[in-house]
Amino acid sequence: MPPGKRELARIERRLIATLTEACETAKGEIKGFTWLTHRADLDALANTLKVIWVFETLADRQLAEVEAKVRIFELTAIALNEACFDLKLSDRNVRFDSEEECQRAQDGNWQKRLGKDH
Repeated sequence: MPPGKRELARIERRLIATLTEACETAKGEIKGFTWLTHRADLDALANTLKVIWVFETLADRQLAEVEAKVRIFELTAIALNEACFDLKLSDRNVRFDSEEECQRAQDGNWQKRLGKDH
C-alpha cells in the first residue's frame, strides 16, 4: 500500500531537516556554496527527487563539480539516509547551479529557474 498524505508529509519534513543539516555542514566546507533546495513529486519521490546545490558564481560551481562532488554526494546520501530514504544518487538527482547563472538566465528568479528542468 502506497504511503498516505500524512506519511508523505512526514517524509518531506524529515528530508527538509536532514538536507538543512547537510547545507549547514557544506557552508563551512565547500568554497562558494550558498544554499541547497530540492524538488520532488511526493507521490513518486524516488523517481523525481532532485537536490540542487547552489553556488555563488559559475566558477565556484565548476570548481565544486571537480573538487567537492564526492563530498556533496556524500552529504546528500547522509541526509537521505537519515531521512530513511533509500535512493542511489546520480547526476540525475543531484544537480549543481549558481546564483550567477540564475541571474543571467532568469533575472534572479529562482522560482522560474527551478520550475523548469534545466
